Amino acid sequence: MGQNETNGSKRKGEIKVKQPVILVMAAGMGSRYGGLKQMEAVGPGGEAILDYSLYDARRAGFEKAVLILNRRIEGEFREVVGRRIEKQMDVEYAFQELDHLPQGFSAPQGRTKPWGTGHAVLCGKEAVGDAPFVVINADDYYGVQSFEQVYRFLKTTQGSGTYCMAGYRLENTLTENGFVSRGICEINGEGKLQSVTERTRIESGPNGPFYVENGVSTPIAAGTVVSMNFWGFTPDFFAALEAGFSPFLERALAENPEKGEYLLPSVVDSMIHGGRAQVQVMISPDRWYGVTYREDRPTVVAALAAMTEQGLYPQQI
Repeated sequence: MGQNETNGSKRKGEIKVKQPVILVMAAGMGSRYGGLKQMEAVGPGGEAILDYSLYDARRAGFEKAVLILNRRIEGEFREVVGRRIEKQMDVEYAFQELDHLPQGFSAPQGRTKPWGTGHAVLCGKEAVGDAPFVVINADDYYGVQSFEQVYRFLKTTQGSGTYCMAGYRLENTLTENGFVSRGICEINGEGKLQSVTERTRIESGPNGPFYVENGVSTPIAAGTVVSMNFWGFTPDFFAALEAGFSPFLERALAENPEKGEYLLPSVVDSMIHGGRAQVQVMISPDRWYGVTYREDRPTVVAALAAMTEQGLYPQQI
């Protein structure tokens, strides 16, 4: 397949831009799940959630995937998941390591936690190159419509700081088995993102969803749109990530050296408020599925089996 170049069958309304790349964050170690959830078999043929995401991405038009891994899982990941994906797409691997830091910084002794989603994306800069790109999590099922919408946006837009995001209704993204992290979004009447605030402990309750911060519970309105780390960026976003990373490290190493994280929603929010970016939100009708906890797996297996029976996916991807 072509290396990031547009192919000859340009869709109606598309402008001549580099072929978008899909960047997959797959370096997490699954502390709440208790294992490597990005490789967990959930499909009828033993597929992982990522197999379905990249199947949907291929149908939307994506041809290349950049997979961000931790080197400790590289061999197992390539064996369990990578070999299937490599038969279908152009695949390049990159690695998120604790010592992948700007000059003058080093990882604190005893830290094992990755530096967060913003750092993960930075680790894929060389592999993505100067193409527009999409960011997704390896262990989240997003639905086919979101890939189609984001691909179309990246093929028909241009200009620095012009991004997009697939948004989901909060109630479609919760688990009954514990808490989740989501970016709470504010959107204006034109569908543009006004702010995104990361909430790291969102739960379902008898009176609806709520988040907990500093021991205080705050309800979240029904229908609230959240970010699931499904973003569409032009390549200038890497420069913004780099510019913010060193200041983040200075704060994190002083205040929270073992657990501080450089998060994509925080970077995007800062750019919006600084007038350096606008983000079009495309609200997905799909339900999210994921394996945040091991108890989530039967629900995901049943949902994918049902979608396979309906003909949305083949028996074996």
